[in-house]
Amino acid sequence: MKYLGIDYGAKRIGLAISTEGIAFPRGVIANDDSAIADIKNIVQKEHVESIVAGDTRSFGGQANPITERADDFFERLERALALPVIRAFEAGSSVEASRYSPDDEKRDDAAAALILQRYLDMRLR
Repeated sequence: MKYLGIDYGAKRIGLAISTEGIAFPRGVIANDDSAIADIKNIVQKEHVESIVAGDTRSFGGQANPITERADDFFERLERALALPVIRAFEAGSSVEASRYSPDDEKRDDAAAALILQRYLDMRLR
């Protein structure tokens, strides 16, 4: 099964694709009115079967300032694509990604890859 990983941010959305259980950064798109259409194009081109989205809640289930916007976005995305959007633990992914990429924009897709890889690792155990 092929997955698309998403790291949702107020300005940018980081993307990652899985291939045979390994997540790879796929790029960054602007978080604007075309974001869902952009993701839909990637899903079709890459033959994605499921989406893994970083859950913006903290470890204790607390919402952070972007949680409501992310929840709304993922609900709209799920309806637009008719694919499941699975929420996965994301805490610390941006900090961890910064260790590998000093460039803020590239960090977003690295964070998406980390989120997706964590999910894949848990699922494949």
